[in-house]
Amino acid sequence: MIGQTISHYKITEKLGEGGMGVVYKAEDTKLKRTVALKFLSPHLVANDQVKKRFLHEAQAAAALDHPNISTIHEVHEAEGHTFMVMAYIQGESLGEKIASGRCRSKKRWISPCK
Repeated sequence: MIGQTISHYKITEKLGEGGMGVVYKAEDTKLKRTVALKFLSPHLVANDQVKKRFLHEAQAAAALDHPNISTIHEVHEAEGHTFMVMAYIQGESLGEKIASGRCRSKKRWISPCK
């Protein structure tokens, strides 16, 4: 997908992936800003329950206002893709911070990252 333009988002880099989909860094060509796009996996797009859960995730995150939670700009469907558009936050992922030893597990809780 790198190099492709979906709607008005030019995908520039893969940031990560998980059970529901893949996250890419992209350029919003209308507003001239860098964003993160979280795409629902193609094999899950046809599943209405998964799409509802994806929308619920976006709605729940959009209801929060915290510096450690990415702002959700929109949920979009274009060219057979379902994705949410989020603020791009530069830096390490939580997994990278944990792997580096700057976050340690204390019993069941994660201590604040330095």
